[in-house]
Amino acid sequence: MKSSHSTEIALVGAGLCGSLLAIFLARRGFEVKVFEKRPDMRRIKQSGGRSINLALSHRGIRALEKVQIADHILQNAIPMYGRLLHDLGGDLTFVPYGKNRSEYINSISRAGLNMELMNIAESYEQVEFFFGQECEKIDFETGRLYFKESGKTELSVVDAQVIIGTDGAGSVIRQAMLDLDGYQGSTQFLEHGYKELTIPASETGSFVIEENGLHIWPRGSFMLIALPNPDGSFTCTLFLANQGAEGFEGLQHPNQISDFFQKYFPDAYRLMPDLVTEFLQNPVGLLGTVKCAPWSADNRALVLGDAAHAIVPFYGQGMNASFEDCLVLDQCIEAYGKDWGKVFSHFEALRKENTDAIAALAIENFYEMRDGVADETFLKVRRLEHLLENQYPDYHSKYSLVTFHPDITYAQARQRGNLQNEILLEVCRQIDAIEEVNLEILYQKLKEKIGF
Repeated sequence: MKSSHSTEIALVGAGLCGSLLAIFLARRGFEVKVFEKRPDMRRIKQSGGRSINLALSHRGIRALEKVQIADHILQNAIPMYGRLLHDLGGDLTFVPYGKNRSEYINSISRAGLNMELMNIAESYEQVEFFFGQECEKIDFETGRLYFKESGKTELSVVDAQVIIGTDGAGSVIRQAMLDLDGYQGSTQFLEHGYKELTIPASETGSFVIEENGLHIWPRGSFMLIALPNPDGSFTCTLFLANQGAEGFEGLQHPNQISDFFQKYFPDAYRLMPDLVTEFLQNPVGLLGTVKCAPWSADNRALVLGDAAHAIVPFYGQGMNASFEDCLVLDQCIEAYGKDWGKVFSHFEALRKENTDAIAALAIENFYEMRDGVADETFLKVRRLEHLLENQYPDYHSKYSLVTFHPDITYAQARQRGNLQNEILLEVCRQIDAIEEVNLEILYQKLKEKIGF
């Protein structure tokens, strides 16, 4: 066993959250070493199958703005102004995300964003990355970490004043904390998994379907979605039950796969020449919600991002919530300096109820996207909300509260948004057309009940 490094802050995990946090910490003058078990993704060919394009929105952008890189990052993003719903006949319904085209989310490549954040982090002399380093053991009391380097048997030792786990849903830092007395954690999986597929660009490199929207093929108990890429292709994700004849378990042969897609997604099927090959090659990903408490140990170690609160991807907020973590932790360091016990406890107090709220919202939105978006009552509610948002500046839909208003916390957005939805659903179930609704009376009722 060899002792290899000492550092002020050791980050375990060089994903999106770890790379952005390294930038935040470097800007405050901390010496940061980042350890990642995988190879450097910038130096190896990326394999397909688990990338899922990400939706970057206001909470994530606000964190990027704080470290002055938002404009640079957004150069590689594609705006999406709403959901484009595909019915079985291929007809489209457009449902805007916000009150107008000033409110949109951004499709961005997970791998491309991760690599760019690494590059920016490495531009600070205080930051150093180490790849192929799998964390085997942590001593929270001393701040000592033990890493096994790819291809070697000897462990290396890192002594750190502070350890921060940004190592995702399978976090070894969180698992080590759960071995301590008084720590609790859970992982709850959906009965659905996901598989990544592709709609390629045309022969001329153009988009074959509308580029500025998030395409959804809702089919009751399952759905297909597609997000645009700068090269004209779309990254598609099939969310499907793991078990059953029409689940991943039952779709094992080329003719089964083709028949399934021709039956449920005929317009998409015609645009997916590599469907069967990709379906058979790409893995089935798990969809789970991770919770734990507390998030810190011995005033020396902390988990954040997916390591503390992984969520399912159906609100497009996993990355945004992790980036917001980085911003809030930076604010706590601003307030308490190197008093890490206060930094960590205050950070968790600010974030825990909000990450629990977005976890619940994400599961709720799964059922809405899968089952509800094609429902006529849902479409009435969205049209009614669109009218309210454009007529009354202080009214915002639940989706807008979560996505476009980062000064409203996730917990506040969920509470207010769900109350609004109850009222609007009740109204829309009783009418044939939204023109029947007196907007002023409805607005005053909402304001009285909710108090915005």
